[in-house]
Amino acid sequence: MHVIRFFAQHYYTYSCFPRTGPNREIKVALESYWKGQSSEEQLLRTAHRVEADAWRLQKSAGIEAVGLDGTLYDQVLDTITWLGVVPPRFKGLMGLRRYFAMARGAPGCAALDMSKFFDTNYHYLVPELDADLAPAPDFAPLLDKLRRGQEALGSRQAAVPIVIGPVTFVCLAKGCPLPVGEAVGRLLPAYCQLLRLLGAGGATEVQLHEPILTTSTAEDLQTVFQEAYGKLAEAASSCPSSSPSPFPLSLHLVTYYDDLGSTYPWAVQLPVAAISLDLRGATGAEVTSQTMQHIRRYGFPYDKRLGAGVVDGRSVWADDGTALALIRELLPAGLSPERLIITSSAPLQHLPYDLAAEGDHVPPELSTRLAFAVQRVDEIVRVAEAVRGGQRTDVAVEAPTEEEAPSEKAAGEAAAEVPSAAVGQAAAAGGGGGLRCGLPAEMFSRSEPYDVRRGRQVQMPAFPTTTIGSFPQTPEVRRLRQQLRSGQLSQSEYERRIAGHIAHCVGVQEALGVDVVVHGEAERTDMVEYFGSKLGGMWFTVSGWVQSYGSRYVRPPLIVSDITYQGPMTVWEYGVAQSYTRRPVKGMLTGPVTILNWSFPRKDISRARQALQLALALRKEVEALEGAGCSVVQVDEPALREGLPLKRERWSSYLGWAVDAFRLCTAVAAPGTQVVTHLCYSDFEDILHDIARMDADVLTIENSRSGNAMISALAAAGYSHDIGPGVYDVHSPEVPSVDFIRSRIRSFVETGILGGRADRIWVNPDCGLKTRGWPETIAALRNMVAAAAQAPAELLLQQQQQQQPQSVVPGVATAAAADTASQVAGNGSGGRSGGCNGCCH
Repeated sequence: MHVIRFFAQHYYTYSCFPRTGPNREIKVALESYWKGQSSEEQLLRTAHRVEADAWRLQKSAGIEAVGLDGTLYDQVLDTITWLGVVPPRFKGLMGLRRYFAMARGAPGCAALDMSKFFDTNYHYLVPELDADLAPAPDFAPLLDKLRRGQEALGSRQAAVPIVIGPVTFVCLAKGCPLPVGEAVGRLLPAYCQLLRLLGAGGATEVQLHEPILTTSTAEDLQTVFQEAYGKLAEAASSCPSSSPSPFPLSLHLVTYYDDLGSTYPWAVQLPVAAISLDLRGATGAEVTSQTMQHIRRYGFPYDKRLGAGVVDGRSVWADDGTALALIRELLPAGLSPERLIITSSAPLQHLPYDLAAEGDHVPPELSTRLAFAVQRVDEIVRVAEAVRGGQRTDVAVEAPTEEEAPSEKAAGEAAAEVPSAAVGQAAAAGGGGGLRCGLPAEMFSRSEPYDVRRGRQVQMPAFPTTTIGSFPQTPEVRRLRQQLRSGQLSQSEYERRIAGHIAHCVGVQEALGVDVVVHGEAERTDMVEYFGSKLGGMWFTVSGWVQSYGSRYVRPPLIVSDITYQGPMTVWEYGVAQSYTRRPVKGMLTGPVTILNWSFPRKDISRARQALQLALALRKEVEALEGAGCSVVQVDEPALREGLPLKRERWSSYLGWAVDAFRLCTAVAAPGTQVVTHLCYSDFEDILHDIARMDADVLTIENSRSGNAMISALAAAGYSHDIGPGVYDVHSPEVPSVDFIRSRIRSFVETGILGGRADRIWVNPDCGLKTRGWPETIAALRNMVAAAAQAPAELLLQQQQQQQPQSVVPGVATAAAADTASQVAGNGSGGRSGGCNGCCH
């Protein structure tokens, strides 16, 4: 995010420019280091160069004070390390070994849980705080970053440290038994020490990022914030006299992702020098940011500067004059230009690095309508200079009239004109159908309820095994896709070679005894990109990479016009895989809400209407798979929860159309077709009703890093459909043992889920396996299948031991044991030697 203060002699920027490097240098360096191909010194040298280059880039654009962003893996993990609140299991490790063990796991040390950062597709590592919370800070890395920033920028004042605020940090943690106020209080001495050290190091301003203020959680945190920031302000004002800076240390409170809501009146009175607020909100949201309304109603303190987040930090569509119009609206609200800071509405880490990297790949109708992170920096400078009468005149200074005010039209509106008859007539019809766009109610419901249709579907042994979808993406597979794109391979030759990879993947699963097989997704670079490239109305970048977590980067598509179905997208791969096995093969689709939430959406129509357009297109693919003989269709929705508005009062509307979109996509399936969905790396316990309303036959969930919190919540809520909790962490290179997986299965039964009905409790990894290598994948799946095969006998013995009747009537004990075995194994199931039995073979 970037900021400029009006009528000052310098500009300054804050927070979260993409830390990937223009050519994904950080990803390459990390993976080389993890493979043992480079040293720690080489990794750090690359990281420091990427950071310095980004800082200098921003300064050369006309911004003179730069937020010192950058991380090897995750900014929350960095904060855990700086504060010294490392879980005990990692205390025996040091330096980068400990840092990456917390991120990825190590022998005997499970990695930290991973979750979505507010309503974004960025994953952060979740702090673990316990009742003995006692920070042991080591701020040397942050102080070194300050020193490097000052050297790179040639000025002490130019380098602005960025720190996650104490209240947000505590609220991002899990498992802390302490009240939030007490936990924050225990961290405050370390934060105050940090402020004094930064001041002594020459910093004149520190950004404290508190996005928790934009959530409903903040409504109960007024006293916590007031007490914490009172102490932080006192520490900032008491920098040692030996500080080389002639200025006091200013605190800049930074918020983003939404407006402050009901916290606005007291939040803006906190004792800080500046507060940055989001004036844009989420693209296409039904309720846009209410920050302007709050300023008009409550005013803004005269002793503070306002960071006005008017340049959209979460959208790739270039500013259409809205930023300047919003600034002009602020002036009559009592905010003089010298008190304003022009900033992006959210961290620019959520945008691709530089549009220039696309070269001539951008269609002419889009070339002037897009802005990535580098272009956003220039936009901020241009808007600020236009307002203050600078030399550059390519941005209009005059405020638009009411009739001329920006309409937030999407840049892609010109890319396609007329929606298809199949999709457009239903989904583009706005009007009297409400959020369902006039579609008939029967399109949103399966033809039979779960209790009736489940018996028509594939029948499984106890603890049936499957995987979530993807298998290792080897260099050879990636090379095939590159050769196809460059014209070195014909489509037919490419398909022949991909078929070989599918055959290998199916053969591995056959040999291991996996019950329900997948084709491995060798043809897919990304679960959203693949479908977006085959649907009408979406456009892809060549170099528009965005960090999802660590070294995992994605290229989100741009929705540029109405979504249209162009023909079968997955039927060929399904057919190839099914030809190699008699076991059921899953058809693998990404759900409409996930495609939407992991794309850059249009701005001229609502996200709800875009989701229904996607659902109608994917509905046709479900039909196509069924027509090809597919009896198990998986429609993944890992991004369902991350699209939730940050204000609880706005949840019901979002969940209404999001679940409707999933149902619209899947309700076309025949009763005998098993519909599976997958959810991961978010907290779903507070939307269990809506998960049940999705009406999937099988729900698979990430579970290994978060314990059994989700499955326990489902059990307590009486969830009755099939469940597949992840038994091991696919993001760790560690291979789980048979005993470990067996203990995980046993723990699932102990939650009481489904009454212990073992043929409805699936055994699968947490997520897809694309980031793993083949040797560790095969070893882990071999142990998973073995554990699933051993679990029924172990549980039978355990249940028999627990029953222990005081008196035994002849014949009754035998019948009871038989009943128990039936319950453990599942009605109608047999042994695992054949994978599964009955109709699926």
